[in-house]
Amino acid sequence: TISRSVRSKSVQATYSVFEKTGQKYFQIDTYGKSDREIPGKISQSFQLDKESAKFLVEKLKKEFDL
Repeated sequence: TISRSVRSKSVQATYSVFEKTGQKYFQIDTYGKSDREIPGKISQSFQLDKESAKFLVEKLKKEFDL
């Protein structure tokens, strides 16, 4: 399911790549607003395996006419 929302304030994010049980993952961590109770603490993480990365790439190509 794809939903759309209005762009909110930008936040810091990092990514990492790792393997677990022979499968590669791409993980994005967001850190939330700088004025939160514990600044610098990871707010959200999501992981993409090869299949979900392909799905995301195809959606981005379609939406941005790449």
